[in-house]
Amino acid sequence: MSARASLNMANFDSAGVTIDYLDEGQGPLVVLVHGFASNRVVNWVNTGWVKMLSEGGHRVVALDNRGHGRSQKIYDSAAYHTEILAQDVVRLIDHLDAGKAVVMGYSMGARIAAFAARAAPERLRGVVLSGLASNMVDGIGGSEAIAEALEAPSVATVSDPSARSFRVFAEQTGSDLRALAACIRAARQTLSAREVGEIAVPALVVAGDKDDIAGSADALAALIPGARAVTLPGRDHMTSVGDKGHKQAVAEFLEALDKE
Repeated sequence: MSARASLNMANFDSAGVTIDYLDEGQGPLVVLVHGFASNRVVNWVNTGWVKMLSEGGHRVVALDNRGHGRSQKIYDSAAYHTEILAQDVVRLIDHLDAGKAVVMGYSMGARIAAFAARAAPERLRGVVLSGLASNMVDGIGGSEAIAEALEAPSVATVSDPSARSFRVFAEQTGSDLRALAACIRAARQTLSAREVGEIAVPALVVAGDKDDIAGSADALAALIPGARAVTLPGRDHMTSVGDKGHKQAVAEFLEALDKE
């Protein structure tokens, strides 16, 4: 039986948009938010996160962001502002009616998690920001080039190597390319240093030391009151996701929260 077939799947209505999610385990709630062009299975199941967290005594809920995976596809960029994506997460927490959640996001998911922590701190008991660190403030370029690569007739016609890598990954994950193009044009907002400093829940920041997309974990954590930073040696944006040190850091963070 495949991992996809064996998981507990459900969906809910987020202000008119159907959001699919998986729901595994019992215990304190952890909500997982995947990165751009990925989905809940690729980002969280195949890398062992759902298994680790659920066997570690947590209820693990991983959504497909709108435009991704099995969630509803929308082709209007206005529907993908990070504030809107963060509201999907907050509404999911409300829908689950399971108390406060720790929200963990990777890459784009980390940006969404940060926006959710600012918008609804009363619904969160902690936040893990992985795969997007100081560049959440400093910004990442190339959104239009990525959108154009996703809209290109074929990957062979894409000359920009970075944009091409996103197109290849999107095809590997079976994504809706037009929906992703709409998303990338709208979902790369930055937060100012002041706004990041307003995150008022316990925070963990994790990034690989070779991850040019994420930037510095130490630099972002220094802006968030009480935040802890973990840098993964030798890891880039793709290899940080399932790293053992990454999982150990998150397990320790959750253990400390669970004791409170």
